[in-house]
Amino acid sequence: MLFPGQSEPSLLHKCSSSYPIGIFDSGVGGLTVLRELRKQLPHESVVYFADTARLPYGSKSPTEIIEFVYQILTWMRSQQVKMVIMACNTSSALALDILRPHFDFPVLGLILPGARAAVKHGKHIGVIATEATVKSNAYAQAMQETQPNAKIWQIACPEFVPLIEGDRLADPYTIQVASNYLEPLIQDQIDTLVFGCTHYPHLKGLLSQVLPYPVNFINPAAYVVKAAVKELEILGLRHTNLELAVNNTFTRFYVSGDPQQFAKISSRWLNKMPSVEQVNLSHVELLS
Repeated sequence: MLFPGQSEPSLLHKCSSSYPIGIFDSGVGGLTVLRELRKQLPHESVVYFADTARLPYGSKSPTEIIEFVYQILTWMRSQQVKMVIMACNTSSALALDILRPHFDFPVLGLILPGARAAVKHGKHIGVIATEATVKSNAYAQAMQETQPNAKIWQIACPEFVPLIEGDRLADPYTIQVASNYLEPLIQDQIDTLVFGCTHYPHLKGLLSQVLPYPVNFINPAAYVVKAAVKELEILGLRHTNLELAVNNTFTRFYVSGDPQQFAKISSRWLNKMPSVEQVNLSHVELLS
């Protein structure tokens, strides 16, 4: 079934290797994916979109998430991207399989790459994620398909995203919240912890202090970018003209909310104050 105003997608996305890669999230969480992309694909340009006007995604209904993602992917298409990475676990869990077939560029999600990495590193696996991602059971299902004997515990951590977006990493309250969330996983003696939300790697240092023993931290961002590298190479869309790429590599930042707020918070991880443009998605037709 095609969505309103959408034509049948072509079998082969007609684009150039010089086109940018799209990354989107509800906020600054997707910067963890951007960071990995800069490590593994340093010669690619990026269009980064943060849906800050509607965060957090984790407390939204599946229908709302699908509508939001449809709007964002439609806007990304207007930016002539050659690929989109859903740098949002909630979107990956609820919208990826539904919307991916209806766009003529590759759309990658975090769940499967992260799940496969987790079962390679541990047998007692904890997943911390948003309420929506936990309710979807997407991580547990993906892990059990790969490793049926894996023991998996999932914890919803709804306060983490607002605390990170509020730039409260050093707040004692954040440490207390983290301790409360991790206590059941500590009791279950997990050996591996999956960041089931792209915001959560920003808390890695804090979580390492809360955990009483070392665990394997799995950041799905690293593994979805590995998948992106392979996909681009298969499609012949990886930027191979390195001299041209170095001269033209850049990241354009867009938000649906306050550009200044996003610039201020993201500068902590970008080591600079980015230029950020506001985008109004209200003109994009919703699914209904």
